[in-house]
Amino acid sequence: MEKILHKAATRGSADLGWLKTHYTFSFAEYYDPKRVHFGMLRALNDDWIAAGSGFGMHPHDNMESITIPLIGAVRHQDNLGNEYRIHSGEVQLMSAGTGIVHSEFNASEDAALNLLQIWVFPNQRELKPSYAQKKFEVKDRENQFQCLVSPDERQGSLLIHQNAFFSLIDFTQDLSLDYVLKTQGAGVYVFVIAGDVQLADEALTTRDGIGVWDIETLSFQAKKGCSALIIEVPLV
Repeated sequence: MEKILHKAATRGSADLGWLKTHYTFSFAEYYDPKRVHFGMLRALNDDWIAAGSGFGMHPHDNMESITIPLIGAVRHQDNLGNEYRIHSGEVQLMSAGTGIVHSEFNASEDAALNLLQIWVFPNQRELKPSYAQKKFEVKDRENQFQCLVSPDERQGSLLIHQNAFFSLIDFTQDLSLDYVLKTQGAGVYVFVIAGDVQLADEALTTRDGIGVWDIETLSFQAKKGCSALIIEVPLV
């Protein structure tokens, strides 16, 4: 087993007033040559966006973008004609492909929005841009891994153009549980949304992250109240 540990306090950060964010990997003005990506996982940003504020229209291409609101809702608009709100409990997946222009704003005029913005390199370039979002039931991730994103839409997950799998789990009791990798040779990046968990001989807590590879299973020893996002990606 090999691993790389990213404690919450070691992340990059930025404070633009309307946006307060932490970067697990190099992004925008934050650059660390040792933290550019984890395999095909390119970005994992923990954004707090002030009420009524957000990112104006801007372009992307050849990237799979996953947005997971944790608190509040995102107001999304793009040049494909999509205009939606993505609430906590929902997941958005945007395949930028040949190019997409979109905006993301806090849908609330009086409360802050917290979301995870995640980028994954696609396994094909110059695809037709596409957009999808879905609500996932909270009960379906209690003490079990709920698949949110996959390359084959298994268990009703959103389709990603990469051999990648995103899963969420909420521990409602102290529990030991094994995550079994879907693909031989893949790596797993675990981001602790809240709570405490023992992983790969490391004690992790809120907003810590760890990448693990050269494994077939990953054992979780979690405390009640722990929530975690598991991202399985090819390493090359």
